[in-house]
Amino acid sequence: MTRATAAFSSMLAPVLTRYVDLKRALGLRFRNPTRTLESLDRFLNDHITNYPDLNVAAFQAWCQTQGHLTSGVRRERMRQIYSFCLYRRRTEPRCFVPDPSLFPKPHQRLQPYIFSVEEVAQLLRAASGLKRVSCSPLRPEIIRLAIVLLFTTGIRRGELLRLTLGDCDCRNATLRIRESKFHKSRLLPLNNDIAEEIEHYLRARARRKLPLSSDTALIWNGRKGGQAYSVRGLQRNLRLLLQQCSIFTLKGRLPRIHDFRHAHAVNALLRWYRKGAEVEAKLPLLATYLGHVSVLSTHYYLHWIEPLRKAASERFARHYGELVVPVPGRKGGQR
Repeated sequence: MTRATAAFSSMLAPVLTRYVDLKRALGLRFRNPTRTLESLDRFLNDHITNYPDLNVAAFQAWCQTQGHLTSGVRRERMRQIYSFCLYRRRTEPRCFVPDPSLFPKPHQRLQPYIFSVEEVAQLLRAASGLKRVSCSPLRPEIIRLAIVLLFTTGIRRGELLRLTLGDCDCRNATLRIRESKFHKSRLLPLNNDIAEEIEHYLRARARRKLPLSSDTALIWNGRKGGQAYSVRGLQRNLRLLLQQCSIFTLKGRLPRIHDFRHAHAVNALLRWYRKGAEVEAKLPLLATYLGHVSVLSTHYYLHWIEPLRKAASERFARHYGELVVPVPGRKGGQR
């Protein structure tokens, strides 16, 4: 019996099982949607007398059990049920499918903070002043390396914290990202400066006789016998540096760790425009580097900032500026 089969017990168990198994076969971990489907399954099983099948009344009653959650979380869970119902309709055309227009309205997308090269350099200088502590004797070097990797490779927060020393190949200047999103692994080429940053950090570890085995966490601290920094620990250190460097969003908030990933994508685009590269041809490479399934996912990270607008405008002027001519009879007009 599979894990998915054991999770469901209502009359929808067979189709729920097939749906979850399909998603996992496609490479998705599908953890949160599975928990949502398990919640619906338990509700239907507990109220089988009132709701022998999933219908409007049953769906509305289940939604009421989610009332303690924020509107954004409720919307996401309702959409997960909606996707399952669409799948079910392939074989059961008369089955119930909720109306998504009745779901809570989506929140406005959070605007990421795009770090400039100068701001990252400022953060790196500030990192050198971090106080060393007993559980993290290399705190300045570790946080510096974390910032360097987040900005220059665009790796996800979880990917950074799962890195081990064995994932770093300084001789060949590569970084191995193991089984990240969609169970995909990838090998990232690094430029010489980044490889030297890692080597400098490893030499500092060796001088202090800290663990150097291949399975040791790269972003290491000495808690519980030695392990990777926690998400909270990394956030706390970065927030301290951001405050010290007075780097805030337009709303006066501190940028998020994930904003480094957005900044990596935007700064890559900016470099290509400035170098005159074929940007459209480069985007698939960026998608692969970021670990995206398609370029469509990468477009989410490409934001229109002023330096990018200027670089794109200058490039257009160099190539097509002579085609822009004044409109006859209009003062200062152009077409």
